Amino acid sequence: RKELVGKAGDVSLVINYGSPAVNDRIIYGDLVPYNKVWRTGANEATRITFPQDVMVGEANKKLAAGTYSLFTMPSSKEEWTVIFNKVADQWGAYDYEEASDAVRIKGMSMPAAAKAERMEFALDGNAVQLMWDDLVVAFPVASATK
Repeated sequence: RKELVGKAGDVSLVINYGSPAVNDRIIYGDLVPYNKVWRTGANEATRITFPQDVMVGEANKKLAAGTYSLFTMPSSKEEWTVIFNKVADQWGAYDYEEASDAVRIKGMSMPAAAKAERMEFALDGNAVQLMWDDLVVAFPVASATK
């Protein structure tokens, strides 16, 4: 597992995730199926922790301080839903329940400048970025208390 500790803008956060490799596989639409919830990594579901209340996504949805499992659901390479689920410790998405979602937002997807063999998270300005294969999916984060 990997862990990213840093700041998106003025918001501290920690992302703990499994970092799978492409390994000559077709990622989007196959390994990561369309219209199904994906654990966003390998093995245990990815966890994201915010020590303070935050606003996430372009629609500025409020998310209380805490640790969430971070799921995604692509409907295509261009259309992504990012899901913050209240059950932080889950194995994959096998026991995922939509009723436990805290917030769902739209992820912004764009072609990657270079292919990423391993799935990684990064912070760029106020955005959290998921990079894997030929795609980057991002969402903005801001402090809920300004």
